[in-house]
Amino acid sequence: MEERRRAGYNVQREILDEGAVDEMAEKSDSKTSLSEKLKKSMRCSGPRVKSCLLGSFPVVSWLPRYSIRENALGDLVSGISVGIMHLPQGMAYALLASVPPVFGLYSSFYPVLIYFIFGTSKHISIGTYAVMSVMIGGVIERLAPDSNFMDWDNVTNSSQVNFDLRDAERVRVAAAVTFLSGIFQIILGLVQFGFVVTYLSEPLVRGYTTGAAIHVIVSQLKYTFGISPRRFNGPFSLIYTVLEICSIITETNIGTLVVSIVAIIGLILAKELNAYLSKKLPVPIPVELIGIVVATVISWQVDLRAKYGVEVVGLIPSGLQPPVLPTASLFSQVIGDAFALAVVGYGIAISLGRIFALKYGYKVDSNQELIALGLSNSIGGIFQCFAISCSMSRTMVQESTGGKTQVAGALSAIIILFITLWIGRLFEDLPKAVLAAIIFVNLHGMMKQFLDIPALWRSNKVDMLVWVVTFIFTILFNPDLGLAASIGFSMLTVIFRTQLPTYSILGQVPDTDIYRPLEGYNQVKRVPGILIFRSSATLYFANAEMYQEALGEKSGIDITKFLSAKKKLEAKRKRHEKKNAKKAAKNNAVDMEEVPEREDQKDIAVIEVEDEPDPSLPRAIVLDLSPVNFLDTVGVKALRSIQKDYGEIGIEVVLACCQTVVVDNMQTGGFFNDKVTKACLFSSVHDAVLHCQSARTHSQDEAMCCEIPSTHL
Repeated sequence: MEERRRAGYNVQREILDEGAVDEMAEKSDSKTSLSEKLKKSMRCSGPRVKSCLLGSFPVVSWLPRYSIRENALGDLVSGISVGIMHLPQGMAYALLASVPPVFGLYSSFYPVLIYFIFGTSKHISIGTYAVMSVMIGGVIERLAPDSNFMDWDNVTNSSQVNFDLRDAERVRVAAAVTFLSGIFQIILGLVQFGFVVTYLSEPLVRGYTTGAAIHVIVSQLKYTFGISPRRFNGPFSLIYTVLEICSIITETNIGTLVVSIVAIIGLILAKELNAYLSKKLPVPIPVELIGIVVATVISWQVDLRAKYGVEVVGLIPSGLQPPVLPTASLFSQVIGDAFALAVVGYGIAISLGRIFALKYGYKVDSNQELIALGLSNSIGGIFQCFAISCSMSRTMVQESTGGKTQVAGALSAIIILFITLWIGRLFEDLPKAVLAAIIFVNLHGMMKQFLDIPALWRSNKVDMLVWVVTFIFTILFNPDLGLAASIGFSMLTVIFRTQLPTYSILGQVPDTDIYRPLEGYNQVKRVPGILIFRSSATLYFANAEMYQEALGEKSGIDITKFLSAKKKLEAKRKRHEKKNAKKAAKNNAVDMEEVPEREDQKDIAVIEVEDEPDPSLPRAIVLDLSPVNFLDTVGVKALRSIQKDYGEIGIEVVLACCQTVVVDNMQTGGFFNDKVTKACLFSSVHDAVLHCQSARTHSQDEAMCCEIPSTHL
């Protein structure tokens, strides 16, 4: 370490402005035209066709190289474990989506097989997911509420819900919105729009999923208490639902409540035991599967439905549904919801996929993931599935039990197929309260995300604000509108941060070419006669005016006042010159220079403008543009105005650390002209400072040389 501190360097070169750098580096002005880019993208060759096919069908590239010896056992154990988890979760999340439980099993089969062919992540578990299910449920409850399917019962003289018609319509709505969301994902993937997920920051996603989890919990309370609250749609529906539940809580079915409490306590204890024994067991205990088997057996033996009025799953048809094209007339009513589902589902899947890709050293293609998820949803919609994404709990099990490739997912789909064809009907007596309990217990991970708030408060308060506001928006406006409002707010925080940057005056670290803000360093010294100004944000229309105001405030120069005073002085001088000319004409003075100086001074008041600048003002201003990554026309005009206005009062303005794209923006924005050239742009602050110092002490024709002193690193 001591040896490194003693190391130094010494560089001797000419002071380089941007024009000199372009000349030395031989900057190329050639740019690829749009037509050439299109021609290049449309060219077809053997290697390109092969690469395109392998990219579109990733299974073709990795399956032939699949190592049975290394991967088969782990994938087999992992596939069976995840397949067992699919059964309870698929049925439970179908309740969230407001469709019959068997459609959760379909959604755990078809999309998983499609992703096996087209997906690029080796570890994520595709299938039903709580947040997606509750978003689907919101759409279904809006378009197919119970009130649309009321039939009059002559026996009881009351209106009752026609469950068969209602469920059939709800399945059609779910299939339509799922199909359309898949189409959106495919289109976004084809136009290489995978970067859209970058607008979903981690605090936003975690706040959103936490808010959606609250929606999930509230939606399942009716199964926990055995009550039938009215369903509300639109903004604030969650609050109305909670108030409705509180108003009818006295109608709770005691049998259902007892089943719920016992199931929740049993699942929590079993999961804690599972976690305690995780290091000793080769595979996790299938807690949910054991729970639904035990609950089904007890319900069947005791006849909970008949004796205690406990609601059960009911008829589960064997076999698979034939493909049916979605109802196109519904598309216009669900287009916004479909886009929200497409973005949320992709954001969750790609986030988890990148985590495991980084951990195991492979690459996940974001655009191909969009296409894979889109095909899974669109084809799944034809087979009456509802929208899917990646489940964190299943993914963790798939990875921890040895799953190494997408084969584990395909095996889990085969397990679901076996259950759907031959075993599904055995779970017809399963209480829905048990499925609700499974959902509650599986949401404990999302509830832990509330701990993000104090952590973000300590690290980044703006991110904490994004988390909290996203959570509130999701609670108040439902997951669909809440997501749009949250993204809008997140973007506003970025805009506000660029509108309220930190403005600094820089000084030189003694005996170095390094410049740092004067406010934060004790040993940093201001360069005499030179003001070095920097903003922490880029320069564009939203903050260009504030940039100019901050420069005036930091420099102590009221440029408007100086220019106004100068104009008044110039106007006064012109009036006296005009008066002088009139007197001379009246006295028939032919040659003004022949008039004795003393007579002139007696008759004419002469206004003199000092050539020497005010010693209290800096002789030069250096604008450090290193944080600026682009300039719009307003930003270019602001820089041009600064250079012109300060130049009029004798202060030279030069720019430093301009990125190439910024220089190009200046070029196209009309910053340069016959008087303003690239000679006012410098590659570093130190070059700019030395130029300003040399301009005062040497003539411009004299060769200038700069030496960066030996620096102790």
